[in-house]
Amino acid sequence: MKPERLRQFFLKGTNWDSLVNEEADFNEIDEETVRMFIRMGKAKGRLTVFDENVDIKTLFEHLKLSNKGKLTNAAIILYGKDPQKYFLNAVLRVIRLKNEITPIGDRLINGNLFRQVVEGEEAIKNFLGVRYEIKGLVREEIWDYPLPAIREALINALIHRDYFRWNVQTQIKIFDDYIWFYNIGGLPDGITLDQLKEPHSSVPRNPLIVHIFYLAGLIEEMGTGIERIMEAMEEAGLPEPEFKEEMGGFSVYFRKDIYTEEYLRKLGLNERQIKAVMYVKEKGKITNKEYQEINAVSNKTAYLELSDLVEKGVFTVEGTGKKTSYKVMKK
Repeated sequence: MKPERLRQFFLKGTNWDSLVNEEADFNEIDEETVRMFIRMGKAKGRLTVFDENVDIKTLFEHLKLSNKGKLTNAAIILYGKDPQKYFLNAVLRVIRLKNEITPIGDRLINGNLFRQVVEGEEAIKNFLGVRYEIKGLVREEIWDYPLPAIREALINALIHRDYFRWNVQTQIKIFDDYIWFYNIGGLPDGITLDQLKEPHSSVPRNPLIVHIFYLAGLIEEMGTGIERIMEAMEEAGLPEPEFKEEMGGFSVYFRKDIYTEEYLRKLGLNERQIKAVMYVKEKGKITNKEYQEINAVSNKTAYLELSDLVEKGVFTVEGTGKKTSYKVMKK
């Protein structure tokens, strides 16, 4: 049995994050992060028992972050000054790539989980595009992807990762047309990808870490994170996110546009139809006459191939008669 599988076997039924770390002590806890957590919890009404100046040892014992004066793994990951001293993979890497092999920006974020959430979101935003819309007297920011979905996917990747896999980082790769979130560790036993998109119970890999993030108001403990991601993407008019178990871990894909040439070929479209889809993505719509002109085909061929695009759910029809036009159907 490989070492990772052996550890999983012996720790089955045990929460890794609640285990005591015999080497660490309270001098390694970042007090400002603890105080920030208390402020967040009180603002959300989820941590009303303690004030901001509470003794950290008292707080940790109450929250089960320590046991008989010894820190748990969760305490180090959540509040440590240098968690990477004990957990090499407890880092976040955010990369901006022009294509699959050409990075044009790279951030490696260390520190505790609260720091990684804040700096991770800022790093992602620095690599994304944003436009502005004026609504009344208010200027609204419109990002490439909705920030609530980004924040949820980022936090999920951090709090559900498998800290035993010391040689694998949590990674976020940002391409021109999609963003990929990856954390090591697959779905919990008993949960399938299909069930993930429906209401389901929360089965966290690191329940103590998850509980602390709940108290801070960063998540809900109801297994609803995936639903919120999907709702945010739908409201933004973007394709439904993809969820995959791959490379020994779990991935989430956000796409700006599902209608890539690769996807369209999988649908069985010919080159003329693909050309028409690219035309509509640029111009907003296409008519039968325009289809004939860009593809040098007859009216009958244009009609048949446009009808096929509608049948396959790529185009939607607007207008009638000479005013008929075709637009890309949002998914």
